[in-house]
Amino acid sequence: MSLTLLFKTITRDVAKVGFCHHVQSLHTGCQLLAAEKALLMKLRKSTGYTFINCKKALEKFDNDIKQAETWLHEQAQKEGWSKANKLEGRKAKEGLIGLFIGEKAAVMVEVNCETDFVARNEKFQQLVKDVAFATMAHHQNKTQSKQGYVKSALSGEEVCKLSVDEGASLADRVALTIGRLGENMSIKRAVTLSVPAEWGVGSYVHGGVSGQTEVAMGRYGALVVFQGGNEGEQNTLGRKLGQHVVGEAPESLGNMDDLPCGESETRLLPQTFLGDPSRTVAQFLTGQQARVLDFVRFQCGEMTSEDSK
Repeated sequence: MSLTLLFKTITRDVAKVGFCHHVQSLHTGCQLLAAEKALLMKLRKSTGYTFINCKKALEKFDNDIKQAETWLHEQAQKEGWSKANKLEGRKAKEGLIGLFIGEKAAVMVEVNCETDFVARNEKFQQLVKDVAFATMAHHQNKTQSKQGYVKSALSGEEVCKLSVDEGASLADRVALTIGRLGENMSIKRAVTLSVPAEWGVGSYVHGGVSGQTEVAMGRYGALVVFQGGNEGEQNTLGRKLGQHVVGEAPESLGNMDDLPCGESETRLLPQTFLGDPSRTVAQFLTGQQARVLDFVRFQCGEMTSEDSK
């Protein structure tokens, strides 16, 4: 082989090796980029934060996703408190009523935001769930040694002090959600109740959020405490009574023998029953061998006695 041909062969082989090495480096780089992208997408899905913030967190902690997630939550909470202070004067009249039924116990809460758009957001709905669960845990802990009918109303300020997982307060959770969604939010109120074994709790939510199971959510909610009812039909009875309370908005209970006073009737028992306009609520209950003992109705954004103070 001539020197010229030998030189060409060596040059070609070296070029081949260099090209293969370059391709291998590109392949390794692509694999690395794909792994980092998957990690980034996982962090973004689990936290809901922006692409830029997730990328910053992963870079800060050398792709340690747990440390990155913790840092993101801390930053969002700090930012949320800052935003909460800035947005405090903005009206939050939208939101959701959350209703959670336990074993012979129930809670109903109201959590507000500025727009219906945010009320439909999964992160805001998770906040409503957190408030309902924390309120129920507080109620059960407080009533462990009590028997009979126990009912308690809590202001938004009282609910905010309740703890959620890992000792954080609901106020912290509100700030975290404000940091994520950028709207003013507040916990307005809650009611809790427990009933004796022989009593029932009816419930109904109107304008409901689809897909919710444990905590029912909507713009209107009602709890109705009742006794009796035909065997096997108590759940249906409770729902019908809840629908009536939501639809007709009674202000007081009244008595079984009260006479109706026309269309402006605000007492529950003399009202025309929503499920059967030919009878009053009292007449419907008589037919069911039942009686209503108490009820609570929440309408999202409505004025309460606390608002006028």
